[in-house]
Amino acid sequence: VQLVQSGGGLVQPGGSLRLSCVGSGFNFDDYAMGWFRQAPGKAREGIACLGTGGTTADYRDSVKGRFTLDYDRYTSTVELQMDNLEPEDTATYSCAAIKAIVSSWFICRNASAMHFWGEGSPVTVGS
Repeated sequence: VQLVQSGGGLVQPGGSLRLSCVGSGFNFDDYAMGWFRQAPGKAREGIACLGTGGTTADYRDSVKGRFTLDYDRYTSTVELQMDNLEPEDTATYSCAAIKAIVSSWFICRNASAMHFWGEGSPVTVGS
């Protein structure tokens, strides 16, 4: 199983970025996936998650209404559209996957349970 990320970078406050995570070596319908972020000096947090096979979606309160998950089960791709970005969104963003039947709520709150991780994409929001 491999998760390959793309996207990220520097953006001004109020701007948008899109992160992509393409999985290989697994059947999307058997996995739950999520996006996590970690800012310097802070704990990793789940921000946008999909339950197994994309059946449910969950977002951290701080990103609701600004971030949107999109996925394609046939290419095992999960994308995170981030709009109206704020300086507080500055962090390294990573996608992750777990082979289990779990809800999106569980994924976002249990980063340590994830089986596979992408390489991380730095996102900096500033002028």
